[in-house]
Amino acid sequence: MKPVESVSSLRGNRKGGKIEAGKTLRAADPSEVSENIYIVGSSEITDPRDCAVYLIDLGELILVDAGAGPSASQIVRNIESVGRDPSKLSTVIITHCHVDHSGGAHLFQKRFGAKLVMHEQDAKAVQDGDIRMTAAQWYGLQFEPTPVDVKLSGPEQALTFGSDSIVCLHTPGHTPGSISPYLDRAGKRFLFGQDIHGPFHPDFGSDLVAWRRSMERLLALEADVLCEGHFGVYEPKERVAAYIEHYLETYAE
Repeated sequence: MKPVESVSSLRGNRKGGKIEAGKTLRAADPSEVSENIYIVGSSEITDPRDCAVYLIDLGELILVDAGAGPSASQIVRNIESVGRDPSKLSTVIITHCHVDHSGGAHLFQKRFGAKLVMHEQDAKAVQDGDIRMTAAQWYGLQFEPTPVDVKLSGPEQALTFGSDSIVCLHTPGHTPGSISPYLDRAGKRFLFGQDIHGPFHPDFGSDLVAWRRSMERLLALEADVLCEGHFGVYEPKERVAAYIEHYLETYAE
């Protein structure tokens, strides 16, 4: 299944440098999404098993998702390459339990003392190292049981960083505990909608009915920029809406 056309899909320049960690060919560089928001990991930037990993600088550093794990050292180097100090990493927001998003979280937790935040309905799989629910077995990876520092609950919860807030919406469907964080900054709404495209599988506890409700909720946000989990960055808001609506039509009843 192909996504609708991305306006700015993975904005880095393609090149063929070799990554030390993960032993993969690097096809793109980390790049700026907007001021103080960067993409520092992905299947093209770090490791084919990685989701898109976004860095937000709000005075302290926040990662949205952590990659699968083998490329964690490269993600750290990429944080440095965009002029940021990884020791200021305070928080890793995990959008759902799958290994390509959560497998590297324990490494940032151990190295920098970063707090791991995710929804309570996906937290058990990460804490138990459940290779089925985390899809680690699909990727041929192990999953280290990882403590979750902050377990979100309810339909939405705001995380405060100085004068800024990242609102984490509970958007079940792909998994029971999927979340979609968003940030209002510089007159724009940035939505981190990781894996809102699916896929859906019984092993994940997927629920298409819940997912459709979640997508309607995301459309109501009228986000200006969508930072997606595997298919790049979409803007302006008309393109964001078109992306979500495309998948609603694809998975129509």
